Amino acid sequence: MIDGVFKRYIDPCWEYPARLLVRVGLSANQVTVIGLVLVVLNCALFLLHRSTIWFGVGLAVTFAADSLDGAVARLRNECSMFGGYLDAVVDRYQELIVFLTLGYFTGAWLATMVALSGAFLTSYAKARTAVEMPISNDHWPDLFERLERTVFLCVLLVANGVVESFTQSPQPIMEPGLWLFGALAHGTAIQRFYRARGMLLEQQRVTPDPDNTADADQ
Repeated sequence: MIDGVFKRYIDPCWEYPARLLVRVGLSANQVTVIGLVLVVLNCALFLLHRSTIWFGVGLAVTFAADSLDGAVARLRNECSMFGGYLDAVVDRYQELIVFLTLGYFTGAWLATMVALSGAFLTSYAKARTAVEMPISNDHWPDLFERLERTVFLCVLLVANGVVESFTQSPQPIMEPGLWLFGALAHGTAIQRFYRARGMLLEQQRVTPDPDNTADADQ
């Protein structure tokens, strides 16, 4: 929702740091892959220091840097379909690695898998619609998109560390936070389902295609 509504204001913020990356010769796809490597390093370091505060801060910086690939692509005039595809796939791997790390750290595997599946289904609900009909990538102002999920997760990690320091209780809010994350993510996936349903029914009414019955998800 935030990214969709404020995209034209957010994107220019990345141009200055992106110019620095362009000057050292990095391409947009290289920046995308570097973002994945940084997430892996953050997760590995977290399993060593086990501070949710520093993990949350590290992920905030990493995911912010991950947004630079689009700005680099625009500055280098190298926007491509493969670049967008690579970015989407890397985003899913980033989420997978982070939630596997959280599952291992907290032991709350059920809450973690509910949260992860909600994040994946939110993304899939939009991507699968694009298989059926042309859609705009910027006009899906839904509740719990990737930016909101990232902010929520980073805040949860930092807040857990702060509460933990006062209560001396290990992981006092991590599991409830993961359950709330999952509820919001699945709620957004359902929201997108109904949005897609309306769009597809309208598209079918305007341009009926009775032969388009193949399952593209094989």
